[in-house]
Amino acid sequence: MALNNLDTLYRQVIMDHYKNPKNRGNIDGDAVTIDMNNPTCGDRIQLQMQVEDGIVKDAKFDGEGCSISMSSASMMTQAIKGRKVEDAINMSHAFSDMMLGNEVDTEEFDMEDIEALQGVAKFPARIKCATLAWKAMEKGVQED
Repeated sequence: MALNNLDTLYRQVIMDHYKNPKNRGNIDGDAVTIDMNNPTCGDRIQLQMQVEDGIVKDAKFDGEGCSISMSSASMMTQAIKGRKVEDAINMSHAFSDMMLGNEVDTEEFDMEDIEALQGVAKFPARIKCATLAWKAMEKGVQED
């Protein structure tokens, strides 16, 4: 596939998660709640997670922000549900590496749609947008 077609596909994936976010909303019952924001561009997120026996049983988010931050939150909540906390944290570290333009073994965690965000590495000002939800998740599992 030509590079231009791949960029177009990635933009479509990002916009789909932005317009039709997965796991947007609130968790009923006990949940770890983390509020974070990116004052640089005004992104804000509230992430809620249910963690039981070292497994992320559920994850939902709410907030407002640019297409990158909101689609990243949608992708992240999808990716971590059902995973061990340790794996979710390792996936977050791999995602951060990807945002810095480093090579990442995308098959280790089956990044799926998340790979669409790798182009963000070309725009350093947008990296904080992409990593906001991931940083919230890391903070939340440490508080649990």
